[in-house]
Amino acid sequence: MAVTIFISVLIFSLILAVLSKGKSKKDNVADYLVGGRSFNGFILFFLAIGEVYSIGTIIGFPGGIYAKGASYGIWFLGYILLAYPVGYFLSPLIWRAGKHYNAMTAPDLFKSHFSSRPLELLVACTCLLFLIPWGQLQFEGLIVALNALGFDFPPIIAVFIAGTIAYVYVAISGVKAPAVISILKDILLFAAIIIVGWAAFSKLDGVKNLFTTAKEHGASVSFGSTEQVTFSITTIIFQAVAFYCFPFIINVLFTSKSEGTIKRAQRFMPLYMLMYPFLIAAAYFALIALPNIDNPNHAFIATSIELLPSWVVGLVAAGAALSGLLVLAVISLVVGGIFTRNIVTSIPENKQRKWSQVVVVVYLLISMLLTVSLPSLMLNLINTAYFGFGQILPGILSIIFWKRATAIGVGAGILTGTAIALSFQFAGISIFAINTGLIALCFNFPVLIIVSLLTSKNKQLLTPIVSVRMEK
Repeated sequence: MAVTIFISVLIFSLILAVLSKGKSKKDNVADYLVGGRSFNGFILFFLAIGEVYSIGTIIGFPGGIYAKGASYGIWFLGYILLAYPVGYFLSPLIWRAGKHYNAMTAPDLFKSHFSSRPLELLVACTCLLFLIPWGQLQFEGLIVALNALGFDFPPIIAVFIAGTIAYVYVAISGVKAPAVISILKDILLFAAIIIVGWAAFSKLDGVKNLFTTAKEHGASVSFGSTEQVTFSITTIIFQAVAFYCFPFIINVLFTSKSEGTIKRAQRFMPLYMLMYPFLIAAAYFALIALPNIDNPNHAFIATSIELLPSWVVGLVAAGAALSGLLVLAVISLVVGGIFTRNIVTSIPENKQRKWSQVVVVVYLLISMLLTVSLPSLMLNLINTAYFGFGQILPGILSIIFWKRATAIGVGAGILTGTAIALSFQFAGISIFAINTGLIALCFNFPVLIIVSLLTSKNKQLLTPIVSVRMEK
């Protein structure tokens, strides 16, 4: 029954992708990459939520608590909660920059604002470098979902299935398909998390008994050291501000039809935080009842199998799988857009949609190959992805607020921050347990400011986006 439900949901998602095509404009790259900047608050809400609450939420969050204890859950919750007020004020300004420059990718912003081809290339290469491992997270999530249903596929088969479905989504109607399917995915995801969490609470006679029993079984329910507190607080701060530098988050913002639409959608997004108590319950139930799970990422699905009937497990697995597939689809779109608009600039705009689809196939194949053949390398890159994307933040803030920033200054800051983040990560350097990305930003900002001041003499000052007024 679980397999039937799972497959039925995936087929229904493909039907929704076909229906989303509607009045899509053939060969129109803006329609393909950013939905023609036409999404209303309802669609934008679900598309943005779909990127925020991905496979990492339903698989990674309980798995992190299962493996590392309460400190993992606290910084995870903390950074998402802080990201909402940051996004409420920053996201509309990023959209305004995209609208002003007719940007469809993050590097488009840097190209148009600074009129610099080298800076455009630097930002594009930084985005591509760290987007490849992000795709692996989604592939692994689908493997977990398939394993839960009893499919014993070799990893190459599982990632091939995931990649094929993600490609079909974006090939049909670009970003519109993930946007429409996000509604189905979020209904399944939210319902699945509440059902599994509620079953865990009920099985152990309530909240108090759940945590008391977990503590008796040796589970961590608080911070274990000062270093954990330092790491959690600095990670919350860094990831909350770096979140809006993710290239696929920027693309999602570009799909909005106005700044007001973004603000209205942002007001309701914190409501999704209501599902976290149920995810925590599932994680602690797994620690109590299923203490010997080989892979911590199986904690949520294993709990659902332990507590729920087969058909509900099918819905849970389908929600998890769609979470990964949608993020994978949007990432693929972004990679296609960056390659055809910012890496190879000789492609005419009416041909970019076609070539983007070719790049999507190549990107998915490379991600599949690396997922299967170099998993340890990919995991290291995933740990640095946040650090890498975060180094674009000073440049984005310069576009919005600072008229004296120069392309050389922004580029020097990105190179400095990225070099420090990668060096610390791969050399295993830790300074008082402070988040490595935050340390890199502390070097990035001064370098940008000093180099910009040194190189801005005799140059025309740029108009910051905050001073640009959009026509109503």
